[in-house]
Amino acid sequence: MNAHLPCLALALALLPAGAARADAVTDWNQKAGEIVVAAGLATPPANRVMALTHTAAFEAAQAAAQRLPSAPASMEAAIAAAHRHTLAALLPLEQAAVDSAYRNAMARIADGAARDAGLAVGEAAARALLARRAKDGADAAEDYRPFTQPGRYVPTAIPAAPQWPQRQPWLMSSPSQFRPGPPPALDSARWARDYNEIRSLGRRDSPQRSAEQGAIARFWETTAPPIYHGVVRSVAGQPGRELLRNARLFMAVTQGIDDAMIAVFDAKYHHAFWRPITAIRNGDIDGNDATPRDPSWTPLIATPMHPEYPCAHCIQAGVVGSILRAELARAAPVALATTSATADGRERRWPGVDAFMHEVADARVWGGVHYRFSTEAGLEMGQRIGTLAVQRWLAD
Repeated sequence: MNAHLPCLALALALLPAGAARADAVTDWNQKAGEIVVAAGLATPPANRVMALTHTAAFEAAQAAAQRLPSAPASMEAAIAAAHRHTLAALLPLEQAAVDSAYRNAMARIADGAARDAGLAVGEAAARALLARRAKDGADAAEDYRPFTQPGRYVPTAIPAAPQWPQRQPWLMSSPSQFRPGPPPALDSARWARDYNEIRSLGRRDSPQRSAEQGAIARFWETTAPPIYHGVVRSVAGQPGRELLRNARLFMAVTQGIDDAMIAVFDAKYHHAFWRPITAIRNGDIDGNDATPRDPSWTPLIATPMHPEYPCAHCIQAGVVGSILRAELARAAPVALATTSATADGRERRWPGVDAFMHEVADARVWGGVHYRFSTEAGLEMGQRIGTLAVQRWLAD
């Protein structure tokens, strides 16, 4: 190993986040994330929008790059046109924000034939992609049937995205390709161990959870796309990165995350495993003497409205980690960083991929919403999907 690499890694870790360089891809990624959040989309459809947008942008950039030198097309203009058309088509109520971002992008591109050609290329790429993916299943009817008995009251909120497993994946052969085996049996030692870990550390008023652990749980409470895309921009913003390579990277990441949402909801609704707040308030009926009931237990953060197993945050972290590990295999160390809307915009940083992924897993236990075995299953699923994305798009 190069003896200077640890020092370089430390130097990178001390750089401010703003030291990363922006280009047309990273600029549009940040703006698209803001627009998706402003639109109020839930996490699964928000990730679908980002995947469609970045795929259109990559296809536009690639088409511009393939033009003959005698008739060049501006790659930046192609990327701008692809984003404008895709976002406006998918989020028509956000047209004003999309047009504002487009005007700002175009102001940095010189007038001329290359700009005009780039706009035409970008528009065509976006139209073609939206036509190809028009029947991807996102509009499937939601028909979740609550578990109940005739006349018996149950909470009336419908869980999130029960129809999402019906969608067409980008990379996987089927939504169930990486479906994990069942969670631990309720009479097992593993169940008791992980039950008691979250009962202790995930409780809202836990004396065992440190202030730092609580802050990390709050940091990862948000599930919106920007929290993961900020991590990717840590790599995409490094000096010497090519625009087309960044377009390809964000396409791989967003397709991988979109597939992860399909896969994790397939597994969640297949296994239909209870959340900690349900299990711990019913600890006396699971047939395990090592899982005491706590009748008033509540988690530190709000419990998501869908089945517990496996962890959806973790599958996303696994996708991003797997892709960035491959992307950085022949590069100098890079400190990863992102900010969180549920932590007042504060930033967190990690020296590498593994530290980032395992913090996400820990955060969901400390927040009281996922068992340890669920975080492990989610990370494994995500890394397998990320490997598919690397093989499809990033292998040299």
